[in-house]
Amino acid sequence: MARKFFIGGNWKCNGTLEEVKKIVSMLNEAEIPSENVVEVVVSPPFVFLPLVESLLRPDFQVAAQNCWVRKGGAFTGEISAEMLVNLGIPFVILGHSERRSLLNESNEFVGDKVAYALSVGLKVIACIGETLQQRESGSTMAVVAAQTKAIADKVSNWTHVVLAYEPVWAIGTGKVATPDQAQEVHLELRKWLHDSVGAEVAATTRIIYGGSVNGANCRELAAQPDIDGFLVGGASLKPEFADIIRSLTVMKSQL
Repeated sequence: MARKFFIGGNWKCNGTLEEVKKIVSMLNEAEIPSENVVEVVVSPPFVFLPLVESLLRPDFQVAAQNCWVRKGGAFTGEISAEMLVNLGIPFVILGHSERRSLLNESNEFVGDKVAYALSVGLKVIACIGETLQQRESGSTMAVVAAQTKAIADKVSNWTHVVLAYEPVWAIGTGKVATPDQAQEVHLELRKWLHDSVGAEVAATTRIIYGGSVNGANCRELAAQPDIDGFLVGGASLKPEFADIIRSLTVMKSQL
């Protein structure tokens, strides 16, 4: 079964009420391929989730940028997975490198969060990726395999998991992994899933790329056989986000 292309837009900690309304209007007016061809999910900050969910075109979905590791309660400042389900938010991003590095989220903690979010009915964009030091030391695959194993140890059903490979050194830096570099890691990740989880999971799980993706570099990346889409950062706040969605399907149709 073919893996449907997946485009995520991570707005991170950006936007005012008026700016968010403008971004949504821009997306609603964009001409993009059918949802049968590409699945599009945008992830605004928590405070704008209900607004975006109510205004956004029906063929786009919404994701939260994080959620708590267990049921809600006395956890000041956290948002529970159940709250997201109650709001009708279908997706959540977990394990982003910014949370791993700035908030010291461990592989095991991310694995627990992924498992809990799935257990209450959320779909998960699970992020993995190596630092520049780890890449230069030749430990890229060891790092991303360990990050993925922490998820696989807690998750038995991968149907609602999208794996996002985001080399930390390419996020927001303007640097981007070459198509060959990205494809190499995606292929090795798929082999790891095959050997460690199962052939069906390896064949059907979408592995998307993130790290300074923009309208200029996405087509060449999209041509790689094991890149199933993108998690887009800064460019998801700009008109070129629609260009990225369109260029992906154009490139795939030419293969």
